[in-house]
Amino acid sequence: MEWHKLLSKSVLCEKETTSVQSIDGRSQFQKDFDRIVFSSAFRRLQDKTQVFPLPESDFVHTRLTHSLEVSCVGRSLGTLVGSKILSRYIKLKRDYSHFHFGEIVAAACLAHDIGNPPFGHSGEDAISEYFKNGNGKEFKNRLNEKQWNDLTRFEGNAQGFRIITQLQNPKIAGGLKLTCATLASFTKYPKESFIPNNEQISAGKEKLYKKFGFFQAEKNLFEEVALKTGLEKRNNPNNYLWWQRHPLAYLVEAADDSCYRVMDLEDGFRLGLLSFKDTESLLMPFAKGGKLRAYKERDENDKIGYLRAKSISAIVSSLAEAFIDEEKNILKGKFEDDLISVINFSKPLNIIKDLSVKKIYAYKSVIEREAAGYEVLGGLLDIFITAVNEAAEGKISPKDKTIIKLLPKQFLGNNGKPEKDLYARLLKITDFVSGMTDSYAVSLFRKIKGISLPGR
Repeated sequence: MEWHKLLSKSVLCEKETTSVQSIDGRSQFQKDFDRIVFSSAFRRLQDKTQVFPLPESDFVHTRLTHSLEVSCVGRSLGTLVGSKILSRYIKLKRDYSHFHFGEIVAAACLAHDIGNPPFGHSGEDAISEYFKNGNGKEFKNRLNEKQWNDLTRFEGNAQGFRIITQLQNPKIAGGLKLTCATLASFTKYPKESFIPNNEQISAGKEKLYKKFGFFQAEKNLFEEVALKTGLEKRNNPNNYLWWQRHPLAYLVEAADDSCYRVMDLEDGFRLGLLSFKDTESLLMPFAKGGKLRAYKERDENDKIGYLRAKSISAIVSSLAEAFIDEEKNILKGKFEDDLISVINFSKPLNIIKDLSVKKIYAYKSVIEREAAGYEVLGGLLDIFITAVNEAAEGKISPKDKTIIKLLPKQFLGNNGKPEKDLYARLLKITDFVSGMTDSYAVSLFRKIKGISLPGR
């Protein structure tokens, strides 16, 4: 792969290539960032839980604050890498600065969780479970194998690509009209959902390929992104849709990994799940060798916040070095790992991850929220899918007529009537349910089930 093409400023679904900088002084990549910030899907992240349910504390992270922090880290990481890339490829300086690298990574990081359903990763599992083993399994014989895999392996990354390329501004080709460089960097798993296991996994690299990045409904859009950015297609006997990662996608992933490991640890400390001594000992390895200014005079909360900042700074520097060391292998598609596992700090980061699994992610309220997600999301999918399918088949009951009135028109069809195609209908209801905030999903489920009444 070649950097000049990888940094493509071409906008999705537009034939003409736009200039890097516009009249108002913003680069095309800064416009990407701004369009994501002002989208309704991004705004809904403020009521989507990162780890802990919102009532637990006003300190802990939501998906919104997490995404903003990841974006800041991504910008620093991208800018640092960009300066080193430009020193290797002098001709790139005619069209790009190191800031453009940071802008692309920052925009992709900002959107990285935009497709997450309510209740986090358990929400993804709840949607998948509805189609695998719930009432949704009746549709298996009415869909092709690839469509069925889209639903039974529901993936927030693919939903995110669908949101920013279609669902936001649905009447405009290309959705948010982001650059292909940002869209390719956003896509951590540039492959379709169905690839047989014997062709999918290259020995020991399951984590890099276990997920997918786009549904069948958006495959043509991603093909355009791959073509305009020059992504290399992976060799596979049956020519499934599967490309090498965009190099900057490794930085997006690394920024996310760095933040959730360190920030979740700080959240756990603030909620009293981890002692100060344990938290300090986990973060101190990242600060060794640096000067800790006025450390003894700080209180415990401030000390952990200070160590968190020091840790992120040290990790970013190490990640940038690792990327530059592996850059040629990445461009050739030979690097099949995540950056965070090859840096000097991989061991202390893994210790943090293991402890978080035991003491933070197993916290009672976290488990309760995950359990509720199965009931709420599975229930909402069943209610709305049943109503829409009955309407499409012309045998709708009075109850389901009422249910359909609760469904915004954009989640039916272009004419306000259910889509004729079953796959399209199911995707639209999944769009509706997965796009809900945690609070709205619970509230709507309780009202429909008669557990609570409006105004009560």
